[in-house]
Amino acid sequence: MTRDPRYDILFEPLAIGPVTAPNRFYQVPHCNGMGRVYPNAMIGMRGAKAEGGWGIVCTEQCDFLANGDASPYAETNMWDAGDEVYLGRMVEEVHRYGSLAGIELVHNGHDTPNLYSREIPIGPMHRPANWSLAPIQARAMDLADIREYRRAHRRAAVRARDIGFDIVIVYAGHDGTVPSHFLARRHNQRTDEYGGSLENRLRLFRELLEETREAVGDTTGVVVRFAVDEMMGPDGLEWHAEGREAVEMMAELPDLWDVNVSDWANDSKTSRFAPEGYQEDYVAFVKQVTTKPVSTVGRYTSPDAMVSAIRRGIVDLIGAARPSIADPFLPRKVEEGRLDDIRECIGCNVCIGWTQMTAPARCTQNPTFGEEWRKAWHPETLPPARADAHLLIVGAGPAGLEAARAAGLRGLRVTLAEAQEELGGRVTRESRLPGLAAWARVRDYRMSQIQRMPNVDIYRSSRLDADQILELGADHVAIATGASWRRDGCGRRLTSPVPGSDAAHVLTPDDILAGRRPPGRKVLLFDDDHYYMASVLGELLSAEGYDVSLATPMATVAAWLTHTLEHEANQERLHDAGVNLHANTTLLAVETGQALLHDSLRRREVTLPVDGVVMITARLPEDSLYHDVVQALDVTPDTGIRTLRRVGDCQAPGIIATAVYEGHRYARELGTDIDPGDVPFRRELHVIEPAMT
Repeated sequence: MTRDPRYDILFEPLAIGPVTAPNRFYQVPHCNGMGRVYPNAMIGMRGAKAEGGWGIVCTEQCDFLANGDASPYAETNMWDAGDEVYLGRMVEEVHRYGSLAGIELVHNGHDTPNLYSREIPIGPMHRPANWSLAPIQARAMDLADIREYRRAHRRAAVRARDIGFDIVIVYAGHDGTVPSHFLARRHNQRTDEYGGSLENRLRLFRELLEETREAVGDTTGVVVRFAVDEMMGPDGLEWHAEGREAVEMMAELPDLWDVNVSDWANDSKTSRFAPEGYQEDYVAFVKQVTTKPVSTVGRYTSPDAMVSAIRRGIVDLIGAARPSIADPFLPRKVEEGRLDDIRECIGCNVCIGWTQMTAPARCTQNPTFGEEWRKAWHPETLPPARADAHLLIVGAGPAGLEAARAAGLRGLRVTLAEAQEELGGRVTRESRLPGLAAWARVRDYRMSQIQRMPNVDIYRSSRLDADQILELGADHVAIATGASWRRDGCGRRLTSPVPGSDAAHVLTPDDILAGRRPPGRKVLLFDDDHYYMASVLGELLSAEGYDVSLATPMATVAAWLTHTLEHEANQERLHDAGVNLHANTTLLAVETGQALLHDSLRRREVTLPVDGVVMITARLPEDSLYHDVVQALDVTPDTGIRTLRRVGDCQAPGIIATAVYEGHRYARELGTDIDPGDVPFRRELHVIEPAMT
């Protein structure tokens, strides 16, 4: 297949100062939970992006001073020569495929906890560290500190150039860097030449930019990454006021303007709260005030939307973080005319969630993300099966669909049996909930791939029992029958069933998704899951006219959404929906017409009038069929079935990303001998120094 001429503009080279990007696909700096802690994994992941056609591939933020230590977050460092080894390897891997390598130099200023280095944080003013809420305070930088900071930034830029980076990014965004702190009035109340007027507050940013350009000379492009609007109204930068003025004052200084909104939660909104290209209204002015090329992000997954953004004069480059994670080969697929093969980002922010937990990131759509080096998993190719074999997969949810797709690519003969007429399992059901429509892409991508495979047969409305599975004569059987929500209230806080939970007016998310509703208008949602489900059910039922209350034992509703950057937006959405929130509240008993709760903050019991209760606590695997087959094989062992496995939620309920990963892992490892006592991946090994004498 060949590229559709409509997308030719995406493959035009673009000069960025002294260097030229081979196309208009720009993998902007993004955290990944690997960095300096798991450098080989980071290198493998960035190399996959370059192989997949991203014309510019950048690091995550790279700390360049020990008093800018972002630990425990696994970013990259450029503190000394030891960091040059893995950064240099990343450059080599990116250059191997003809892409430009970029590095984002950063110091997180007064937000830096310095938990490893134990250095004192610095910033424009004396103030407590913010991100970690640790009992640590930053000191105000004096003029000598500012000079030293500038010198260190310049030195880092020179080292980046010498390592081989093609682009150095001067970073003033997300309310998380020294220059952005100096620029913000709420952080900078200085009275010297670095405070007061916009020109003064912009002074350090300008100096860093000018000194970086001078330092790297005519071989390295200099990019500004800048948030033009902080989404705070007049309390922060606004694109039509100081945000615009700042760009105008430095319009021709960088080689590229990489612009977005701040803070990170606004810049990386999930699909639940923002559509594709949602930042365009804020950044559209930038190309009007500079002759330099411009880039922005906005979770672009559609090549048509990308082309539109360029042709409408919004940008010259399409920036992407999350879409490049979901599909590292997105540019190549556009170039080869394979649009149906693109794994579109669903905007769930699971990648960010794991990074926020200081762990290597994962992706709902792309199960190979982070495994490129660790398990040698290529994003697009799988090893052919060693022998012809027939695989039966029971259940076409996210795990079953991914297992069928991956096994089909390996050349196995696959039979996929689904008890329902509809495929997709929980993905299909949950994608009908408020704000989650994009999640159906998990199903749609896999279905589009499977339907083109002549070696994969799909049987809908085919509920199999153990005898039928044995009669089919498959060589391998995977049971992917999913999981169901518990009705008894057991979860994290409660480990015994709630009295009254067996009443008819006690429901689960499965009931709601199946169309059942409480008998009256007053509904209590008890959330001991702390992710998205209780909140979206609250939205749904409130929109249907129910009087909804949501109780959780935690101090805040949907606490885990802090990791996916959705917590604040979620709270606002629930407030706007009229959902009554009860934090620090545990369900004690369900009675006729009321629920008995315990308010742990006030140490008292509370009675709430309710007509129905929905339990969102924990799930149990639907594994009875698996055990039936095990028993049947004990009675009739000579069936030809060589392996029997549980896959996905049937093995252990988890998030959709886990189900997809386990489905992929099953299919990729099928036919290989893996000792369960061995470490099933390559580990990052450390060099141990000789004992000090």
